[in-house]
Amino acid sequence: MTGASGFLGYHLCQIAKQEWEVYGTYFSHALEIPGIKMLKVDLTDFQKLKQIFSDFQPAAVIHTAALSQPNFCQTHPEESYAINVTASCHIAGLCADDSIPCAFTSTDLVFDGLNAPYRETDPVCPVNIYGEQKVMAEQGMLERHPMTAVCRMPLMFGMETPTATSFIQSFLQTLQQGKDLNLFTDEFRTPVSGKTAAKGLLLALEKVNGLIHLGGKERISRYDFGRLLVEIFQLPANGLKASQQKDVKMAAPRPSDVSLDSSKAFSLGYQPLSLKEELQNLYKDFYSKI
Repeated sequence: MTGASGFLGYHLCQIAKQEWEVYGTYFSHALEIPGIKMLKVDLTDFQKLKQIFSDFQPAAVIHTAALSQPNFCQTHPEESYAINVTASCHIAGLCADDSIPCAFTSTDLVFDGLNAPYRETDPVCPVNIYGEQKVMAEQGMLERHPMTAVCRMPLMFGMETPTATSFIQSFLQTLQQGKDLNLFTDEFRTPVSGKTAAKGLLLALEKVNGLIHLGGKERISRYDFGRLLVEIFQLPANGLKASQQKDVKMAAPRPSDVSLDSSKAFSLGYQPLSLKEELQNLYKDFYSKI
């Protein structure tokens, strides 16, 4: 599994190790995960990649490693292309050589936000470089290895890991400090927890060749997500402020509504909880660790 030090990768390790012997790769964020054999690997080094496949002969590969911050990709297109596109295509090619099942994490940002909710059959039309790179990776990987499960992931949240956070950590910190938290009323997603996303990836690895959407069951704005967070975490609501995406200048353009229609995954057994249930579980986890 690539990207084991990332937010999703870490959550995936916790679930995958219950059934698999897992080798996790990292590059810049060294960490130890109990029960996981960790390898420091530069995924842009093709010879090193080939060596790893030869040495460990994986039974399956899940490729989550990426430079996934849209603003960074917009300002560092060559650096992000090397990991997001070139390395992804190399991994697919190496999997194809031995017919190894492969799952790849793409993004809901392959869409332009004008015709949500999006199904797997809808045409892609990214509005930023990160989305463009993920489209190129999807196409390149499927050309090399049609058995690849290309999993378009939604916005994800959950407990912070030793080397990564999700967006709600900054939300909670801002509100707990009594500062204003400005959230968009005009940006919509279909979020899931990191745990749910990890279960979806393992399901896709087993059952899917080609495109699959792993979004949640609810379309929600960032602002309304914040309201739900305030309610469940019993935080002061007066710091929550409504704002609009169009009023905030960012390096990377952002689509307004990339909600995913994940009916195909639901029919295969993918079962996201409601956002309220997900956040209630997170609240319990959060306070059990304090």
